[in-house]
Amino acid sequence: MAKVQKDQAIYDARPLGAGKMTVLGLQHLFAMFGATVLVPVITGLSVSATLLFAGLGTLLFHVLTKFKVPAFLGSSFAFLGGYAAVTQMGAEKGLDLASSLPYACIGVFFAALMYFVLAGLFAAFGAKKVLRFFPPIVTGPIIIAIGLTLSGSAIQNCSQNWWIAIVAVLIVVVCNIWGKGMVKIVPILLGVLGSYVLAACFGQVDFTQVKEAAWLGLPFSWNNTAFAVFRNPDWGLVVAAIIAILPISLATMVEHIGDMCAISSTTGINYLEDPGLHRTLMGDGLATAVASLFGAPANTTYGENTGVLNITKVFDPRVIRIAACFAIVLSFCPKFAALIGAMPAATIGGVSLVLYGMISAVGVRNVVENQVDFTSSRNLIIAALILVLAIGIKYGANDSIDLGFTSLSGLAVAALVGILLNAVLPGNDYEFGRRATGDISVNFGPRTEAEVENQEKAGKKK
Repeated sequence: MAKVQKDQAIYDARPLGAGKMTVLGLQHLFAMFGATVLVPVITGLSVSATLLFAGLGTLLFHVLTKFKVPAFLGSSFAFLGGYAAVTQMGAEKGLDLASSLPYACIGVFFAALMYFVLAGLFAAFGAKKVLRFFPPIVTGPIIIAIGLTLSGSAIQNCSQNWWIAIVAVLIVVVCNIWGKGMVKIVPILLGVLGSYVLAACFGQVDFTQVKEAAWLGLPFSWNNTAFAVFRNPDWGLVVAAIIAILPISLATMVEHIGDMCAISSTTGINYLEDPGLHRTLMGDGLATAVASLFGAPANTTYGENTGVLNITKVFDPRVIRIAACFAIVLSFCPKFAALIGAMPAATIGGVSLVLYGMISAVGVRNVVENQVDFTSSRNLIIAALILVLAIGIKYGANDSIDLGFTSLSGLAVAALVGILLNAVLPGNDYEFGRRATGDISVNFGPRTEAEVENQEKAGKKK
């Protein structure tokens, strides 16, 4: 930790030139790019709007955190299950994908408001008392369920062309295991590029829309925003979307705390104290709320960019803000968005196969690193009911539980049951801050070896 602080002091004392900061900003853009644009490709949301509000959301986050935290906010994978659930409910009501997604965005908006609620609770009661209600025995199985409930769509996309999908999987695995430096940080992006190029070489990609797209244009359409719903709203679907997506915020808020711990460990600066966890939560929540209203995915702090911080040892937040500005500029190019939209379904399926599995593995890691005791009947019951309810309802005959005025997704039911059981059953001994490595284990992005090393050191200091 002392060496990291020394490195930070060196860079604080020696200001970076404009040219070097620009190059470093581009590197951060490259690091977040593959994962950020993959979410709209999978969900059907606008790629251009995603880039615009990733950039704007990052700038908003920096404003609320007093320009102190070197974090980039990109698309959150945790909400993929929520988007899929709402679009399926919309399809059952006769709505197409474009008409259903704004309802999902409303659900994400209300999930974003939970960040402000948690920030207020932190300010009033402290992290330890609040997080006692969201221990790893609840959040871990929920995260596992998110990945497993998405697995069916990954297989469906892979089935379009298994050879292209397998190439994507192999590239991701090879880069992630044997890659060095930036290659290890962006395996998903390289998997997409390699599989995409192969598909294009074999005539599996239609570039007609790319040729017809303009070079400059607005990043989003009013019809794709959450506001479009209220021209002729289906209030039942609005309520159902909120109920289906709101519980996901439990996992993403814990992920946010883990990311802040990881960034603090990387830079040697305690951001949980200054500017404070309440400010970082509000920054993440505001970025997600604004993005969702305009048809972009939920935002989250990105582990990929934390990996870049480790490699460069440059912790100046201005570099992150430069990357955010690059993302905003790129969002005004419809031709680029069309190029992303032309990506073959098999390519999406291949990277999703790894990605969804990694989401579930994050849940397993969360449980393992917190040393959850599964010899306890209490913990077994909570985990068992969360997993069975989430997966069973998802793949059951009706895909949800009908309550008359609305319907609950499997993930929503599982989260509610898990939180309730954890609150009423005796034996809840979780305490945030007691095990640093466990507290930072909820991170849907890949972690570099340097990150893991810093986190282990932080755990030993505890």
